[in-house]
Amino acid sequence: MIPGSSDVLLVVDVQVDFLPGGALAVPDGDAVIAPINRLIDRFAHVVVTQDWHPPGHVSFAASHPGRAPFDSVALPYGDQVLWPEHCVRGTGGAALATGLRAERAELVIRKGHQPGVDSYSAFLEADRTTPTGLAGYLRERGLTRVVVCGLATDYCVAWTALDARAAGFEAVVVTDAVRGIDVDGSVDRALAAMAAAGVGFIESGAYTALP
Repeated sequence: MIPGSSDVLLVVDVQVDFLPGGALAVPDGDAVIAPINRLIDRFAHVVVTQDWHPPGHVSFAASHPGRAPFDSVALPYGDQVLWPEHCVRGTGGAALATGLRAERAELVIRKGHQPGVDSYSAFLEADRTTPTGLAGYLRERGLTRVVVCGLATDYCVAWTALDARAAGFEAVVVTDAVRGIDVDGSVDRALAAMAAAGVGFIESGAYTALP
């Protein structure tokens, strides 16, 4: 398969804090870098996302006295999982992974930068109403198929793929270029939800080089 002119590779949150040794490490998260770099070489259009939280973000357990990471609290937009402090804007943990060929990206979408709203999806903040601007960008560029890779399968990758479908785009997840947190079967649930929404699945080796 050769990526077409209307295909875009969407690289989700491949950042230092999500890699082994990071503040919110995804198991085996660094294994996505090599297949993603191969894909970057094969796509004419590449978009990258970054979690980009201000200090004291509402999603941090430290912002809620008496709460611990992975607790859940009710916020105005719904239940929120509390996380360790991670991807604080301008810090080394928020940086894109060393070795990721991000210089090929046409656009970097920074999300989660509003102090009072978390963000998993590359398309909509967690309040489910505030757009990131990505859908408009893709439409204006004539990009219709979103090929998703990165971290983590059961959170930002799944939310992104589901929102891509809801916004009217084709969506494909590259199965060997994602990794999940996988708590109590969360990866299997995410995969099932994506399949039910019409998200496709492919391996990176199916994409051949650009002509």
